[in-house]
Amino acid sequence: MATRVVLVRHGQSSYNAAGRIQGRCDDSQLTDRGAADAAKVAAALNGIPFTAAYCSPLQRAKRTAEIIIEQIENPPALAVSDGLLEVDLPIWEGLHRDTVRSQYADLYRQWHEQPHELVLTVPDGQGGSREHAPVLALFEQARQFWAELLDRHRDQTILLVAHNGILRSLLATALGVAPSAYQVIRQSNCGISVLNFADGTNQPAQLECLNLTAPLGDALPDRGASSGVRLLLVRHGETDWNRQKRFQGQIDIPLNDNGRAQARSAAEFLAPIQIDFAVSSPMARPKETAELILERHPHCELSVDDRLQEIGHGLWEGKLEEEIAAEFGDLLQLWKDHPEQVQMPEGENLQDVWDRSVAAWEAIVANAPEGSTGLVVAHDAVNKVILCHVLGLDPADIWSIKQGNGAVTVVDYPKRLESRPVLQAMNLTLHLDGAVLDRTAAGAL
Repeated sequence: MATRVVLVRHGQSSYNAAGRIQGRCDDSQLTDRGAADAAKVAAALNGIPFTAAYCSPLQRAKRTAEIIIEQIENPPALAVSDGLLEVDLPIWEGLHRDTVRSQYADLYRQWHEQPHELVLTVPDGQGGSREHAPVLALFEQARQFWAELLDRHRDQTILLVAHNGILRSLLATALGVAPSAYQVIRQSNCGISVLNFADGTNQPAQLECLNLTAPLGDALPDRGASSGVRLLLVRHGETDWNRQKRFQGQIDIPLNDNGRAQARSAAEFLAPIQIDFAVSSPMARPKETAELILERHPHCELSVDDRLQEIGHGLWEGKLEEEIAAEFGDLLQLWKDHPEQVQMPEGENLQDVWDRSVAAWEAIVANAPEGSTGLVVAHDAVNKVILCHVLGLDPADIWSIKQGNGAVTVVDYPKRLESRPVLQAMNLTLHLDGAVLDRTAAGAL
């Protein structure tokens, strides 16, 4: 059993539309577009058996939650929680972003580049002032919220409707992402994210999906003016061995018919996107996936990089999990509990995969023309390692990342090389079967 949490950011608000900073100010109201998008989210979530639902008390989030609850089947009661309040930015609330950018230039830059170090001096209500670290305070709020929620709703499915900042912090604290990476996680208006907690609060969560916006009519989140390079990271389609839960590793197993259908669905999903270059693992399953996607982009040539091939499982390759358990029981359990400690018999370890995969990824970023969009198609372990790298996690954290067959992930790199990348969306699978939740085969790597 697992606790599943579906997180939704509120719809567009009047302050969003005007480019004003909201924080905990409650003057901002849901716009007509925000209400319409909330109804689209309700349609996408219909059929998910929610046990409970929580929202922020601020009206833009509360109204979004009410619209969703009103339009889904068998809705749970909606509870309001102060634990879902937005980040507290008292000296900036109500101001236009351009005003904050000009009047508080150094602080605003720190907000984007070192958010964990940002400290604001705010009135204390008694004629003096106090020091306030908004991101650090928000992370603590998120930790307290998780402690209460997960204890109360073990093995249930929960809906949370809240704000950009607190949702980023909830996602980060669930995964073990540091406050310094606060700006790395994107949350669009009415974007949908999914977390799975396998063992209550005892284990880090698994990020199943991040910032799904396709139900709103936006295939991918907008890239913004600051995006220098966009990379579309795709996992190959299904193979027979994925379906059988047989360890593949570097054995060159081809796609099966469902895997080809998944690749064609990804191709249709990405057809409206201009793809300027493409890189794949040289193995048959990602290479064919990439080729099927690029049929919709005939101008784009595909190159391969050996560093993107799947983890070498050594003596485990070609075996089912029960066969590995019979011969390597303790090592298999260690792989599940502490994957970073495992040296595959006659194969690789995760640090090996990390070193070559991240080097390949960073080379792709460095060589990509500014403003371009690239397709990268690889494997489960490789993609998980790259995404841990983007989020500032370690090899020990690969089970916190989900990569379904045929899933699409979006990473943007700002024009300024010193800025961190932004994980715009992750493990999007709606294009495969129309479902928010990932229903792809949960096979071995």
